[in-house]
Amino acid sequence: MINSRNIKRLMALAASVAPVLAFAAVSYASSGGGEGGGGSQVMAVVWQLLNFSILVAVLVFAIKKADVKGMLRERTELIKKSIDEAREAKELARKALAEVEERLKLKDQEIERIISAARSSGESERGAAEEEGKKLSEKILEQAKANIEFELEQAKAEIRAEAVELAMELARKKIGERLTPDEQRKLIEESLAKLEGSK
Repeated sequence: MINSRNIKRLMALAASVAPVLAFAAVSYASSGGGEGGGGSQVMAVVWQLLNFSILVAVLVFAIKKADVKGMLRERTELIKKSIDEAREAKELARKALAEVEERLKLKDQEIERIISAARSSGESERGAAEEEGKKLSEKILEQAKANIEFELEQAKAEIRAEAVELAMELARKKIGERLTPDEQRKLIEESLAKLEGSK
């Protein structure tokens, strides 16, 4: 930052350069360079030199004031600090990645254990279900056999009853054809007498 002391230094520098430039201009004019409109050229050169001197003085002052070495040193330290922070961040990221990979490995093992347990449980349940199914099919088969035998016995009984009924019907017809009504009545009375005697 330019303060009043620096301005005074610049003015002192310009004041010390100005007489040199003025002397150079006068020397040039007295040597005959000022004839034929040369004075205005001299003044133009003087002003250019004066402007150049002031510019150089300002640049030198600015470079000294800016402390370029300090700025470069600070920049180097900042870069070094950024590199160190980047290294630390990389190391932290590597550790975090290792932790995540370890957790994933544990999760994979846990998933494999769960799958294995489910597989063995499924196999035991399947075995139990097959055994239960076998027992149930045997029971159903036995029940079906019992039902078939029962139905067969009933059918046989019905056939026997029908056969007896048919035989009796045939016997009645044959007996009815051979016996006269008096013989039939007599036969019935004898049968009733036998039945009463058996009681």
